[in-house]
Amino acid sequence: MRIFHHVGIPIDEKQAGETYVPATKVSVTDPMKHPYKIEYLRYEPDSPVTGPLRNLPHIAWRTDQLDQDLAGEEILLEPFAPMPGMRVAFIFKDGAVQEFMEFEDYEGSDWG
Repeated sequence: MRIFHHVGIPIDEKQAGETYVPATKVSVTDPMKHPYKIEYLRYEPDSPVTGPLRNLPHIAWRTDQLDQDLAGEEILLEPFAPMPGMRVAFIFKDGAVQEFMEFEDYEGSDWG
C-alpha cells in the first residue's frame, strides 16, 4: 500500500533546517515540519541528479514494498539510502516524478 508523504519542490534559495544528502549532493528540508508537507530541495551545481528529477516537483509515497513498486517502472534514480533506516527511489510516470520511500522503522522515524 502507498500512503501520501510529501510534495518535493526544487528551489535555489537556502532554507532554514536543511539536511545535506551527500549521495545526491542536495540539501533538503523536513516535510514533516512544514504545515503542507512540502520538502524543498536545493541541488549543488555538480549534483549527479539531472533531468526531470532535478527540474520538476515530485510527489512522495510511503511504501512497505519498494522493490515491488519499482517493477516495470521508468526509474529515474535507483534505490539508495539518504539516511539510516530509509530507502528511496524515483520514477517517472504519467508525466510526473514520483518518489517511493521505504522505512525500516516507520514509527520511530523523524520523517514520519
